[in-house]
Amino acid sequence: MDIIVAPTLKDVAALAGVSTSAVSRCFTAGASVAPATREKIHKAADELGYQPNALASSLTTGRTKLVGLVSNNFHNPIFLEVFDLFTRALQESGLRPLLVNLTDERDPIASVRLLQQYSVDAVVVASSTLPVSFAESFQAAGVPVVHAFGRYAAQPNVNVIGIDNKEAGRMAATELLRRGYRKVAMLAGPKSATSTEDRLAGFLDALKDTPDVEVSTSFASAYSYEAGWEEMQRLIAGGPLAEAYFCGDDVLSIGALSALQEAGKRVPEDVGLIGLNDMEMAHWRNINLTTIRQPIPEVVRLSVEMVVRMLDEAEEAPRAHLLPLELVERGTLRPAKT
Repeated sequence: MDIIVAPTLKDVAALAGVSTSAVSRCFTAGASVAPATREKIHKAADELGYQPNALASSLTTGRTKLVGLVSNNFHNPIFLEVFDLFTRALQESGLRPLLVNLTDERDPIASVRLLQQYSVDAVVVASSTLPVSFAESFQAAGVPVVHAFGRYAAQPNVNVIGIDNKEAGRMAATELLRRGYRKVAMLAGPKSATSTEDRLAGFLDALKDTPDVEVSTSFASAYSYEAGWEEMQRLIAGGPLAEAYFCGDDVLSIGALSALQEAGKRVPEDVGLIGLNDMEMAHWRNINLTTIRQPIPEVVRLSVEMVVRMLDEAEEAPRAHLLPLELVERGTLRPAKT
């Protein structure tokens, strides 16, 4: 088997008839190189298939172009979509994602130390459940950070890009009322998650002036299919069920849907369900979940644009970028009353 040897900077210099330092400057952002020399070097590099060594470049520039992409819920399939979008967007921006799993991590400082070991240029905290203290700890350590899907605040200490989770809860409750449900419930995510707190607060707020509506709440142990299935199983065993449930997100809804079907309950004839996120599985024909769409591609796009601006040393006060929500009508709620 032939061994392929990657061309080196010296090979490019020899073919172009220039010094190795000229080749090095040509592939260093901002360095001065005569146009004719630059053209010869690029022509030689293309002919040889040469790519500059990113690690060597980082020693010269002080930049690794590594961006830590951290999250804490790898059990939720929605994050396969999120990571796919983030990694592609970062790579297209000339950056290199470093995926870090913070599941069960409770100490923000330990997370900062972990990322500092890799000399990342910036961090994206991609989580709706981690407290803002994680993102703030990176910023305090001098690492540019964006909290994607983070908790909304009118005057945040770090850049936050996502949705208003309280508004998502209000929207779900309003939709259940519009369809005539009078015994409603929220099957929420983990009780300690910031997204759970806000979605539940919005849900209850929208129902506080409806004395004729019976409201109950319960919590799943995680944002996962198994947790949604287990919590709905518990509710079925305890009976009677609510007429409709707002589940903390789509994956909980799908777990709840499976438990209801196993128990012989028809959805939406016997029990209605509405989710949140509009993950890919939500529109599968055997699921067909009515849900509230979170504009995930837009969250990713704006997060990466913010990282690029911060790395270009653009001075901006932190702010929360709220993106609009949208109801996606499918088949797990009964039609609205006319």
